[in-house]
Amino acid sequence: MKIDGYTRTCGLFGNPVEHTMSPAIHNTLAKEMGLNLVYVPFRVPAGCMRQAVEGAFALNLLGCNVTIPYKTEVIPFLKEIDPLAERIGSVNTLVRLEDGFKGYNTDMPGLYRAMCEDGADVTGRQVILLGAGGVARAVAMLLGERKAKKVYILNRSAEKAKALAEEVNAAYDRDLAVGSALADYKNLPDERFLCIQATNVGMFPKVDEAVIEDPDFYRKISIGYDLIYNPLDTRFMKLVRAAGGQAFHGLKMLLWQGIIAYEYWTGEKVTKEQSDLAYEAMKQAMGITEVKSIQA
Repeated sequence: MKIDGYTRTCGLFGNPVEHTMSPAIHNTLAKEMGLNLVYVPFRVPAGCMRQAVEGAFALNLLGCNVTIPYKTEVIPFLKEIDPLAERIGSVNTLVRLEDGFKGYNTDMPGLYRAMCEDGADVTGRQVILLGAGGVARAVAMLLGERKAKKVYILNRSAEKAKALAEEVNAAYDRDLAVGSALADYKNLPDERFLCIQATNVGMFPKVDEAVIEDPDFYRKISIGYDLIYNPLDTRFMKLVRAAGGQAFHGLKMLLWQGIIAYEYWTGEKVTKEQSDLAYEAMKQAMGITEVKSIQA
């Protein structure tokens, strides 16, 4: 592309940023949509987030993504924050305003769009959420936002699961979530659930692990969604399919969080064809050859 005085810049704040796949997403979209825009990673040293935000505004950046370890640290330096990002306590996208930046969380809307694309809309559904850490907390808030019917939070620490359930119920002022220990899956209603795996169990290199191994648990799952994408086919997913359910990984969440941010920055709507091209560019940058999972 031609870079000139009209070129707009977006970027990524993080530390490290050397292995980010975001440039593959955003620069592919800019090229396909014919926009004069480039996306660049910026490594921000510890303690320099205020200067990074103020510098980005002074240099007329159109917007930024924020990644580890700054998704919470960036919040005090924003002019506004979107309600969902405020509930989650995590910002990964900055959108330029007249006098600063507004913070959004596109990770969870990205997960929602990815799940909808895979036929796993959470609205009105009974959901099992595995985990009660930071990622699970964000997912739980998304489930409240998108009006899940009931959320059963299962975690190794029952206390953490119950605390998260109480926090979610208070945030949405309804009896939405129930927290308990992992072993309490045996007490779940005799139904088929959507299950979201939000722990790091099964992530590379410990690819032969799952939070729960009992096949009886997986017979309760109609759709299993693992937020892990390395490996692309986790043990959790294999156990879901072995019990007759459908299973999906979290790679499209990575794609859609970027697409939503891009739409915020540009005001342009990304088409299905363009999102597919960005997905292929991202996988190519990651060295991934995806094999579609087949239902057992």
